[in-house]
Amino acid sequence: MGRLVIDMMGRRVTVPDQPQRIISLVPSQTELLYHLGLSEQIVGVTKFCVHPETARRQASVVGGTKQLDINRVLALQPDLIIGNKEENDRDSMEELAARTPVWLSDIQTLDDARHMIQSVGRLVDREATATALSGEIQSLFDLWLAERDVPTRTVLYLIWARPWMGVATATFIDHMLDLAGFENVLSTYSRYPVLAEEELHQLDPDLVLLSSEPFPFKNDHAQQIAQAFPNAQILPVDGELFSWYGSRLLQTPAYFRSLSDRIKMN
Repeated sequence: MGRLVIDMMGRRVTVPDQPQRIISLVPSQTELLYHLGLSEQIVGVTKFCVHPETARRQASVVGGTKQLDINRVLALQPDLIIGNKEENDRDSMEELAARTPVWLSDIQTLDDARHMIQSVGRLVDREATATALSGEIQSLFDLWLAERDVPTRTVLYLIWARPWMGVATATFIDHMLDLAGFENVLSTYSRYPVLAEEELHQLDPDLVLLSSEPFPFKNDHAQQIAQAFPNAQILPVDGELFSWYGSRLLQTPAYFRSLSDRIKMN
């Protein structure tokens, strides 16, 4: 038995009433599935699914988010694959969708994330738990926004070095920056622009945030950025709390609070 659903890409997908062999291809959605109590149903994850710590031991690793081993995925005989428009490779998703149900999310805002959480809850027969989680996340963000008392600071959020790559508009991270109280200096750019040296030096941010993922920024990178922006405050930040859009969002408002305190202290 199955039922027809519409995923966040507007695709029609026939899914089992109660999926028993789930493959999750996105780290934040993997963590969400475990939060919803699906540990026994998850048979495959990516090498980047680091939360919870047991995920890559309990389930088979099927490659990276964009470099999947298609044969390994199919060998696990999934009855549901959960992925994401941005994080997964389109060709791989189309190839898999021709053989097994593939449900895709598309997330740019907190509302999108909450919609995903509730939709996944319905997919995996955990609707009540997912609805409660979505409501708790909204309440925590509402509380943060009500008490947020920080001057608007311009920010450059970097995710890669040599070449320098930042985060611009039409991204979930940009939305999180706005909720944290920042103004993105890359507002005239889109998505994840590569910044040439001359472009970098034309920017004048109050803050430069060096994300902990996907690139491992080191002290020498921070020193290079400090030379480029001598008047800016350079801070390493937890990239998961700016970019993960599942149950980890429960931690994000408190992190924004602590980040605000770090900025005030400097």
